Amino acid sequence: MTRFAELDRLAFPEMQKGTVWLVGAGPGAPGLLTLLGYHALSQADVIVHDALVSADLLALANPEAEIVPAGKRGGKPSPSQADISDTLIALAKAGKRVLRLKGGDPFMFGRGGEEAGALFRAGVPFRVVPGISSGLGGLAYAGIPVTHRDNNHSVLFLTGHDETGEVSTLDWEAIHRAAPVLVMFMSVRHLPLIIERLLAAGRPESESLAIVSNAALPNQSVIETTLAGALALAEIPTPAIVVVGPATRYRAMLDWYAPPLRENPLG
Repeated sequence: MTRFAELDRLAFPEMQKGTVWLVGAGPGAPGLLTLLGYHALSQADVIVHDALVSADLLALANPEAEIVPAGKRGGKPSPSQADISDTLIALAKAGKRVLRLKGGDPFMFGRGGEEAGALFRAGVPFRVVPGISSGLGGLAYAGIPVTHRDNNHSVLFLTGHDETGEVSTLDWEAIHRAAPVLVMFMSVRHLPLIIERLLAAGRPESESLAIVSNAALPNQSVIETTLAGALALAEIPTPAIVVVGPATRYRAMLDWYAPPLRENPLG
């Protein structure tokens, strides 16, 4: 017996007019949205969403809400970050209850900090609602625990490109030494160059690498290979998370998201 009706009696914070809520939508499956995120979907006058937010999740929104796509996809025409921030400010100052819905977590490589900063400077009140990052939840759906006490006690999260869209000038030797497990966001486009730099920094060619595409969705797919093997990949479905290191060894036991479970669109 479900008890979701009891949620209607909870004292959710009011989503006031003229404010913006920056909400993390999670890695993909609508069921991974938080309660506060679901509340915001039902209250918002306008929803400005990323390209990674699924149609199934948007279907949970207030039916009278205006839906504004603001997706940024690498290598494709996209609104600038300044334009998105200006849109949020203008909508809030017009007296709207604005929901900025972002894939994963707003502050985990989601530019939520930039948008919150723009709102602060414009004098627009805002709230941040964290979400499940694809670097955690997405990998969990692939049977990959980012930490395991028998395996690794640290993990490093990094992005595959900087603000120019190119591979950032990171200290790859320091990255190699920092943690046995690396979780890389937005790295598919430059993956061969990233792998070359990791190999030059000291990572062995035989080290395991997994690529989780469309995480936590019915069409999720996982490529398991090595650093050297990944150099030969011709096509990788995106969006994708790349994980390097021994964490992938647990998939044989923990790959629980089997096809029968994918029939439920909530995840």
